[in-house]
Parts: sequence; C-alpha cells; structure tokens
Amino acid sequence: MIQKKDLAIYVHIPFCIRKCYYCDFASFVAPRQTQALYMQSLQEELKSYTPLGNHYIVRSIYFGGGTPSVLEPIYLMRVLLDIRDHFLVAKDVEITVECNPGTLSESKLQEYKALGINRLSIGLQSANDAELKLLGRIHTWSVFRSNYALARRLGFNNINIDLMQSLPHQTVEGWMDTLQKVTELSPEHISAYSLTIEPGTPFYNTYGSPEGQKELPSEEEDREMYHRTRDFLHTRGYERYEISNYAKEGYESRHNITYWVGGDYLGLGLNAASYMDGRRFTNPKDLQEYRDTARGAYARCKAAEPLTEKARMEEFMFLGLRMMQGVSEMEFRNRFRKTIADVYGDIPTKLMAEGLLKREKGRLKLTERGIDVSNGVMAEFIL
Repeated sequence: MIQKKDLAIYVHIPFCIRKCYYCDFASFVAPRQTQALYMQSLQEELKSYTPLGNHYIVRSIYFGGGTPSVLEPIYLMRVLLDIRDHFLVAKDVEITVECNPGTLSESKLQEYKALGINRLSIGLQSANDAELKLLGRIHTWSVFRSNYALARRLGFNNINIDLMQSLPHQTVEGWMDTLQKVTELSPEHISAYSLTIEPGTPFYNTYGSPEGQKELPSEEEDREMYHRTRDFLHTRGYERYEISNYAKEGYESRHNITYWVGGDYLGLGLNAASYMDGRRFTNPKDLQEYRDTARGAYARCKAAEPLTEKARMEEFMFLGLRMMQGVSEMEFRNRFRKTIADVYGDIPTKLMAEGLLKREKGRLKLTERGIDVSNGVMAEFIL
C-alpha cells in the first residue's frame, strides 16, 4: 500500500474589483466571461494532476488572490469537487478563502459554509479610513466590521485578519489604534506585515524615490511598531509563531506552515508556484499562456528539475528560521545525512556570538535582535 504524503493545495484567483496601489501580485480587474474561462482552465489544470492522486492526502486548501470572494461561490464549489475527485482529502482539512470587505454577503457566506470552507482570511489592512483610501482599498472600517459580524453570526469560528504597518504618514500610535480595534473583535489569527514598496506599482512611483521615502515611517519607527505589536498581541492571547503571524492557541495556519517547514504544495492558477517531490515549478504569469498550457501542467511538473541538495539545505534553513520554533538540528541531519556544522561550519556559532541566533533544546532560532535583521541573518545560510 502506498504511503500517502501530506499535500497543501493553493488555488490562485487573480480577479479584483480594483487593483490596490501597493499591489504587485498577479491580479487584475476582469469581466465575468474572462473569469469563467479562467476557472475552466484552472479545472483543466487540476484534472491533469490526476496521476498524483494516489500519492497524497490533502491537509489544506487555500483560495488566494487577487480577491477570491469576488467570484460566485459555484466556481469554488467546482474546484473543491474536482479536488475531492482527484485526491484523498483529510476529514479535518483546513479550507481557507481570502476575502475583501465589501465583497461578502449573507448568501455568499452561507454557501461557503455549505461547501465546507472553515477559515476566512479577511484583508482589512487598517482600521483607519484615511489609510484605507490611501492604499486604494474598496472598503471602510465600518464595512469591514459589518462583514466580520456577519461571518461570526453565520458560524465562522476561524478568522484571520490581514494588517499592514508602516504606511505613508502612519504613526506608531496610529498603528496601535488599529491593533486595539482589531483585537477587540477577537479574531483567531492576525497577520501583520510591513508595507513594501514594489517596482511597477503606483506606490513605487510615489514613494520609491528618496524624496518619496521621507513620507514613510523610518526604519526605527517600523521596528518600534513591530516590537509593540509582539508585546501587545501577547497580552491579548496571541502568540507569534512566525515572524509576521500571530494566533490563539491551536489556530496557526496549517497551510502557511507547510511552506515554512518545506512540505509539499501544489499551486493551481496563474503564476502559482508548486513544490512537490523535491521539484519546484511555477505556472505562467501571462493569462493567455496560462490558459494555453493548463492541460499540460502535470507534464511541466514531471519535467521540472529536482532542487539540488544545496538548494534544499538553504531553504530548510532560511524558511525554517522564519518560525519561532526555529530549525531542528536533528531534522537537518535526518534529511541530509550531514550536520548543520558540517555544511555551514562556524556560521551558526558566529551568529550566536553576535546575539542574532540562539540554540534551545536542539533547535536554532532567531533572537529578537536577529528578527530585526532577519534578511541579513538568513543570507548567511545561502551556500
């Protein structure tokens, strides 16, 4: 009997009502006909992976975007039915849908419940209406509260709220006001990320220059926001389990943890990335190219070159170090038949001496100071 491996499935829905000014994701506004044709291609792509069905058990399904909640629920239903047709799905599977306030209704949420969707990830970003307008969001704080209350009334008991700090002209106290308002609603999970100014976005045109950057909080203010977030959320019952993610006990994101611990995941849809059986591959970013090649997705998977051992060791280290539990020295040795010291020499010892890394119970973890300069620490583990 084949021993089935755990699998996370990501489904990319690229459609939005309006593109936010900071966003560089593969997302866009599209008419319903385009949406329907895209979802047809996505189902064709999923069907191509039928040969893998005997090898995996699906532990999590994540509809991301874009804004999946702009779609009619029937499209999500078809994808979920196809996943169940082609894969064994765990009874306790975590099924998440990313939602934007202003795109939810009572009937839509009721249909989500009927489909077995048991986790919502709501993109709030800020509780300040002026900041929301600056970001190009379509909702207000009031609209968000109304959607959130509706989800609660209909029985959703696992909700994440996405927040974004270090916005233009934002103060530390303004950020803390958003955290205060959000925690009063007691969601199970909070993701809190710093704004990044990405090339090709309207924000880059405005804030990407040295002059524009003066309108953003300083690096010191960004770090103060981060530290106060950690401390404040701890007092409200949220524990940080990854650099930017906080959860009440038992509500950590099963899907995202798969990425950080190097588990297998299948990405469906435009520009979606996959990591399966030691191979990494990415779907086309061009919509027409994606549609033209969707039926051959499994062939692309088989043709992908396996990651080198060097690349797998690098990813084990810099993805694992994002989590507060750090990386297991024993797990590294079991996977690669070498110790961390065999591969990285005195680098861990040097980082510990600098106060950036610590060893606890056979695990290497970032210190608080190491988290503040995490990009530099993780760069040390690139071979």
